[in-house]
Amino acid sequence: MTVPIFELPDELRLSLITKQFPCREPQIRALATLLNPSSAPCRNLVVYGTEATGKSAITTALLASLDGDSFKHAIVNSIECITARHLYETVVGKVAAAVEWEAVAPRCESVSQLTVELSKMLRYTKRPDGFRFVLVFDGIDHQREAPHTLLPALARLSEIIPSLTTLFILTSPPPNKLLTTFTPNLHFPTYTKPEFITILSLSPPPPITPSTTPTETLDLYTRFLSALHDSLSRPASRTLPSLTQASRTLWPKFIQPILARTHTVKEFSKLIVLARVHFQDESLLDPTLSLSPPTTTTTPNPTIKTTDLATLLPTTARFLLLSAYLASHNPTKSDLTLFSTFHHGRKRRRGGFTGGRARKNGSQHRKIARKLLGAHAFVLERMLAIFMAVRTEWDPASGGRIKNGIVEGEQGLDNDIYMSIATLASLRLLVKVGGGGDVTDLGGKWRVAVGWEVVRGLGRSVGVEVEEWLVE
Repeated sequence: MTVPIFELPDELRLSLITKQFPCREPQIRALATLLNPSSAPCRNLVVYGTEATGKSAITTALLASLDGDSFKHAIVNSIECITARHLYETVVGKVAAAVEWEAVAPRCESVSQLTVELSKMLRYTKRPDGFRFVLVFDGIDHQREAPHTLLPALARLSEIIPSLTTLFILTSPPPNKLLTTFTPNLHFPTYTKPEFITILSLSPPPPITPSTTPTETLDLYTRFLSALHDSLSRPASRTLPSLTQASRTLWPKFIQPILARTHTVKEFSKLIVLARVHFQDESLLDPTLSLSPPTTTTTPNPTIKTTDLATLLPTTARFLLLSAYLASHNPTKSDLTLFSTFHHGRKRRRGGFTGGRARKNGSQHRKIARKLLGAHAFVLERMLAIFMAVRTEWDPASGGRIKNGIVEGEQGLDNDIYMSIATLASLRLLVKVGGGGDVTDLGGKWRVAVGWEVVRGLGRSVGVEVEEWLVE
């Protein structure tokens, strides 16, 4: 009797997995065809998709159903491996456990040693005809301390061991990741709205009241899921677990008017209006983020705003932001006049210094104040020089000098000014021009991203009139 070259996967096994994971039948059938030894097994396979799309769960269930004498598998969770060496030794240990290898697995520090150990267990050991071993690397793109040649090296294992299929589960595969010829790629897309509703409707809640039929409860629950998806899925929840958690939390609140007998099951529009506040609350996606009410009653101070930068930023960060504003709005040629201690002019009420005689009356032109113009880019070294020049005047309690980015002083200012610069950059109060680069690069260009009103209030919080330090 002639043995067929190609056989489709067993429909009974596929039907069981399809019922377990609905709305994923095309991916299940394609994965079974590419892994089944009697169908169309491949050397390397890439399974990719966003989080919570069923990649790992479906792969695990399918491999467990195919497991037998002529088919073995091992799944390695790369996130649990600290280093590349840890990954290699984990692979050797799990493969040895899957094929019941009795010898003690030695230390494995490189891909070459990994190839030798896998060849001993899979290639040079007698196995049944048509034997196939599937090695799964789950989350290999999140492997810590991984060399840049890790993926291409692992993809070469199937070329040395013919009975091996290497399966990579990734979130976002980079282009030309394996550096090999054509490799099958299987995409697990994000669930759509009808698929969300179908999956969640498979486990409906019990009847709301004794007089409510299961059909009425299912119909109301389906419409409730549709409204929940429209209100929470796009702005906040894009995964099936988070939407499931939100539905379980919101459903008791949604049916509360029905339990109070003020509304019926068929009054869906009125129920939506009553539960509108809950549908707009994104804290339902993570109940641990909800804040508990305070236990003691305190009288709030109306003069203090918790969102004011003067109350949120430390002293050094405030002074650095003021220095950045001066560097961004004052011309470079005026720095020596404004901030040098060897000037010979007198300080005016509004901005800058005048040197010597007053300007004769002549043709005067009205100019726009520099504080009303856009911010210009400045070099970080210039901002630090301005900070060094004015900090002793703005904060007389501080003393010392700057050395290697550290303020040497006894009190008044924070110690590490680079940490304050990083804080301002993370809050988008200072923006690095051109992007990238090191924060500590003195030649890097920056731009202040706050307006005049914010800077004036910030300066007054530390007793500084910023307007006196601006050149008109």
